[in-house]
Amino acid sequence: MDDKALSTIALELYAVPFDEFMAARTAAAKAATGSGKDLAAAVKALPKPSAAAWAVNMMAVHESEILAQLADLGRRMRAAQSALDARALRELARERRALLDTAVGTARSVAERNGRAISTAIASDVERTLGALIADEGAAAAVQSGLLVRTLSADGVDTVDLEGAVAVPGAVPAPRTSPPPVPEHKHKQRATAAGAARAPSEQPRLEAVRETPRRTSPSALEKARAVLADAEAAEQDASALATERRDQLAKTEQNVAELTRETQDLRARLKASEEQLDSARKGLSSAAAEAKQAARAAEKAQRSAMLAQQRVLRLSAR
Repeated sequence: MDDKALSTIALELYAVPFDEFMAARTAAAKAATGSGKDLAAAVKALPKPSAAAWAVNMMAVHESEILAQLADLGRRMRAAQSALDARALRELARERRALLDTAVGTARSVAERNGRAISTAIASDVERTLGALIADEGAAAAVQSGLLVRTLSADGVDTVDLEGAVAVPGAVPAPRTSPPPVPEHKHKQRATAAGAARAPSEQPRLEAVRETPRRTSPSALEKARAVLADAEAAEQDASALATERRDQLAKTEQNVAELTRETQDLRARLKASEEQLDSARKGLSSAAAEAKQAARAAEKAQRSAMLAQQRVLRLSAR
């Protein structure tokens, strides 16, 4: 099976409106039959994305720049963490909050433009997935691929679980990884061998290097301060999110109260209208009976008048 062909088809499928996916997949599988049964079967097996994953895919297709900004923010945050830069971490945490808010708003907008409004719950899943993009390079590659089928989440400790997250895993480039650290005894062995191989002319230069002050490793206090800064940034982030959710809750409660009052008013008006309708139906029935009785009386009077006229004519003829 041609993996490149499958990736091309998948990219087209995961860019269609949410409600059109199933029909588009069926048509794509049928069209792929000519290229082999394996490709057609693979296309048919492509899973439909969740609503939140679809919204993120729409961002990858139509608003890729904001995903790139989130990925860049993630790289800068990891660099600040590695450097134990507490001040940078605090500033980046504020930037993270603002950029995530903007990104979720963009997701809502792009989803609506493509035929489906997303709920608050789905928007929360989108936000959690974008947070995973920031936290993990592998998640960033998965999200930016446009082939996401489920949402992602990051706990800040372990790498993001990407099992079954992407429709065609082979289409997502593997994240860059740093070379594994060299064990300390290997460093010593290499240093000894290098020292033995150096010519005597290099000795003065080596002495100068040894006398140059080395950058000391971060102290335990500095590490603790960096961890504290990270925790404070996370606390600020969580506090801001909690405030936002409380505001949303208050607005939702107000909306529910207004709708409840409106529903009660409509029910009262409906009840009054039903009573008026019942009264009108009774009046209609009574009016119909009276009209029928009046029609009979009119017919009787008409017959009586005709008989009286005939009698007058007979008497006049005598």
